[in-house]
Amino acid sequence: MDLDLILLGTSASLPTAQRAPAALLVRRGGERLLFDCAEGTQRQLLRSQVGLPELDAIFLTHFHADHILGLPGMLKTFALRGRETTLPIHGPPGLGEMMAQLRRIHGRLSYELDLVELAAGACVPRDGYQLRAFALDHGVSAIGYAIVEDERPGRFDVEAADRLGVPNGPARGALQHGQAVTLDDGTRVHPRDVVGEARPGRTLVIAGDTAPSQAVVAAATGADVLVHEATFAEDERERARETRHSTALDAARVGLAAGVRLLVLTHISGRYFGPELAREARGVFPATVVPRDFDVIEIPFAERGEPRRVKGGAAPLERPRTASDDPSTAAQPGSDAAAGA
Repeated sequence: MDLDLILLGTSASLPTAQRAPAALLVRRGGERLLFDCAEGTQRQLLRSQVGLPELDAIFLTHFHADHILGLPGMLKTFALRGRETTLPIHGPPGLGEMMAQLRRIHGRLSYELDLVELAAGACVPRDGYQLRAFALDHGVSAIGYAIVEDERPGRFDVEAADRLGVPNGPARGALQHGQAVTLDDGTRVHPRDVVGEARPGRTLVIAGDTAPSQAVVAAATGADVLVHEATFAEDERERARETRHSTALDAARVGLAAGVRLLVLTHISGRYFGPELAREARGVFPATVVPRDFDVIEIPFAERGEPRRVKGGAAPLERPRTASDDPSTAAQPGSDAAAGA
C-alpha cells in the first residue's frame, strides 16, 4: 500500500511568494488525511495535481491562525459540493470551543462534523494503523501526531511449502492468515513452518510548531519519516527560544536522537530560502531535506528502499483546478528523486 506526504504549505506564520503556510496531506492507499489547514490550503490543493479530495479526516496540531485560517472556507466548499459524509476533525483540548467560533464564519453545512479532542497519549485507531497524539512544547495547547501502521505478516516461504507438500490454493492462503492446515496425508502444517517473522509497518511522525522536545524524540524513535519545524537558523536561536520554535540544528539533533530514516524540515521563516537551513541541519544529520510547496515525500516499506523527496511531485497543472475537477484524473507524481534542498 502506498504511503506518501504532500507538502502543501511549508512557510512559517506568513505566506511568501514561494511558500504557503502550514498544511500537509497524507495519502495512504485511498485515504486522504489533512494535517493543519492554513489560509489558502484549498487553493493549494486545487492548484496541485491532487485537486480538492473528499478528505477522510482533518488533524490540527494547535489553533494559531497560521494553522487554521483555511478551515472555514474549505468546510464551506465541501458543503457547496454537497458532501454528506461526516467529517472527523481532531485537535488538542479547546477544539470544540474553537470550532464553535468558526461556525459563525462557515455557517450551515450539509454534513456533520465529528469533533475529537485529543490529549497527549491518546490513540485514534484506523484501518491498518493508528494515530498517536504526543505533547509539543509551544506554549499553547498543542499536539503532534504519529501515524503508526500495524505489523505485516511475515514473508511466505514458497520453497518450504513445496517441501512440506502444501498444495497451491486455499491451504496456502490459510497459512498466510495464521491458520494451521492438515494435508491429505494427515500432516499438520503450522504457519510458523512456512511464514517468516512479522514485519513492521511504517511510521510517519508530524510534529507541529514546537521547541526541541524529548516528547518528540520519544514519539519519533525509529520512525521512517519525521516532519519537524525549522523556523529559524542558529543566528536566530534566541528568537526561537522566545517563541517556542526550533532552529534547523535543533531539529537535526531531534532526528539524530530519534534515529529516523528521513528528517523533513518545514515551517520555514520567510527570511530563509531553504538551502542554508539544509546545510546547517546536515552537519548533524545528513538524511535531511528542506522541501518546497508541492514536493512529495514517498515512504516505502523498509525492504523496498529509503524514503525520498520527489521535487514538484504534486506541482501545479497548467491551469488551476476547480472544485468540480475529478481528483481521479490527476496526473501522477513526478519521478525526480533528488534529495537536495
